[in-house]
Amino acid sequence: MTLYEKYKKEIVPALKIELGMKNVMQVPKIKKVVVNAGIGRFVKEANFIENVEKNIARITGQKPIRTRAKKAISNFKIREGQEIGVTVTLRGKRMYEFLEKLTRITFPRVRDFHGISDKSFDKQGNYTIGFKETVAFPEIKMDEIDKMHGLQLIINTTAKNKVEGRALLSHMGFPFSK
Repeated sequence: MTLYEKYKKEIVPALKIELGMKNVMQVPKIKKVVVNAGIGRFVKEANFIENVEKNIARITGQKPIRTRAKKAISNFKIREGQEIGVTVTLRGKRMYEFLEKLTRITFPRVRDFHGISDKSFDKQGNYTIGFKETVAFPEIKMDEIDKMHGLQLIINTTAKNKVEGRALLSHMGFPFSK
């Protein structure tokens, strides 16, 4: 059973009872997953952003778009319009496949993993996870990486608050630390 089928058949009824909702349409769901990677101090190296782009494309199965600086920041040596990162927005079937792979394969592969923090929720119930290195993802081979880079995942939900967001993600199999 895929994560989406599990969500429809098991998680929605359980959340409806747990959160005390009268209608199935009130139950929170995941709208989108955004994967970001900034290139940071390697902004001068042209081939580094291409490597990051390939890695993100391998991880998500979708071609990322390059983000540009909106304004110049002299302290960080960034010019306006300079490419400073890549981003991918996942929705629908691809999003659920990515989340399933994240919870079942990637999290167990993270070094010294004791669960994810439940402090990363914002007021609307959206969740943010940061990875210092992309080696935990099974698509990335250790010998193909010349320089390490991190990435950020933002899970955007329709939850009204932190409690609903945490309930949704914990039912979906996210391993929160105790």
